[in-house]
Amino acid sequence: MRHALTGLVVGLLLAGSPVLAANDAPEALFSADGYRIDRYRSPTPEVAEPARTVDTGELRALLKQTPKPVLIDVINLEYRADRFLQTTPHPSLPGAIWLPNTGRGELSEAWLRYLIDNTLALTGQRLDYPVVVLCKSDCWLSWNATRRLAAAGFRNLYWYRNGVDGWAEAGLPMQPAKPVKPGFATDTNNNS
Repeated sequence: MRHALTGLVVGLLLAGSPVLAANDAPEALFSADGYRIDRYRSPTPEVAEPARTVDTGELRALLKQTPKPVLIDVINLEYRADRFLQTTPHPSLPGAIWLPNTGRGELSEAWLRYLIDNTLALTGQRLDYPVVVLCKSDCWLSWNATRRLAAAGFRNLYWYRNGVDGWAEAGLPMQPAKPVKPGFATDTNNNS
């Protein structure tokens, strides 16, 4: 009787579950160019080639060096009608520059220029200046943005994989970040 009841329960559970046919493929997670395009908040790889992955202790040591690296936070933020729609503060690392939406897997030319042009301005037009890219922990946005900056020619890149979550968990100071306003208007988050 117990096995019959267990079988009935399992059968009912399976009846309500969608079953993929053998020819159904899962959603594509990466673009043809190798950027993550879906499920940004999921486990990330250990590295974002060719950048050097740094943990919290290594980042703290980098921040004491000269020149001090530029910190770029790439957490997404909705952008409509020529403005960011921010309803709550975004805590980030002290001194981090927030360039939202630049870690998406598919970027319009305007958002790509926003990332590259702002990074060039922050580094004094130097491709060899140290740049640290971050978002949250287990976040592909910073992985994408790091690789995109490498493709643009930046040679001294670091990926802070632990992100703002790791910094906060270490009990280190945080400060509210303000997004850098793009020099373009758009009615969508990603296209212009």
